[in-house]
Amino acid sequence: MQAFGISMAAFILLHSGVAATGLRSVLVRALKEPVYRGLFSLASLALLILAVRTYNDVRVGGENVLVWAPPSFFGHIAQTLVLLGFLVGVTGLLTPGPTLAGAEKLIERPEPATGVLRVTRHPFLWGVALWSSGHLLANGDLASMIFFGGFLLIALAGTRSIDRKTAARDPANWARFSAATSNAPFAAIFQKRNALKLGEMGWRLAVAIAAFVAVYLAHPSLFGVSPRL
Repeated sequence: MQAFGISMAAFILLHSGVAATGLRSVLVRALKEPVYRGLFSLASLALLILAVRTYNDVRVGGENVLVWAPPSFFGHIAQTLVLLGFLVGVTGLLTPGPTLAGAEKLIERPEPATGVLRVTRHPFLWGVALWSSGHLLANGDLASMIFFGGFLLIALAGTRSIDRKTAARDPANWARFSAATSNAPFAAIFQKRNALKLGEMGWRLAVAIAAFVAVYLAHPSLFGVSPRL
């Protein structure tokens, strides 16, 4: 459990204590943007792999503790949240937008918010938040609460951090972009500041659905747990 706790703390610290603070600017000035992004990506991937491995070790090694027993109907809610997470997150990864790393200049486009960006300007991070929320509902053990809770924390904090940095970097275009989008999913659509256009998502939605089905079917062999109720 100790190794798992340290790896998760390091992963959270990397994203919330480096990428989301002024320390990022210091490192970028010292290393230059491409080098910083390369090193950050490598460190993030290494810590993610370590966190996943140690989480699995805790789950099967007898060190885990049951904190609460989720009601059976939570499983249906969890599956719905995970499906929504795939639809938003995978579609977001495949949709070029100004909130993706390296694509910040897209905020200058005449129409910077298209496709899933009409739903939320942070589709990938909200996909992670929905995915982790679903797993939190379905798992009442301590290791899962730390693991998925950590991802939920990083995702939600990341949306605020990106908004803050984008607003500071390009105030004029940020004002235009934020006026047509929302952080919370569907808020801009409900407020009539934008409109849902599923046709713009097209093949990206199909890929997201295929990815969900593939992971759902392979879940027992990949993670040792069946998502079926």
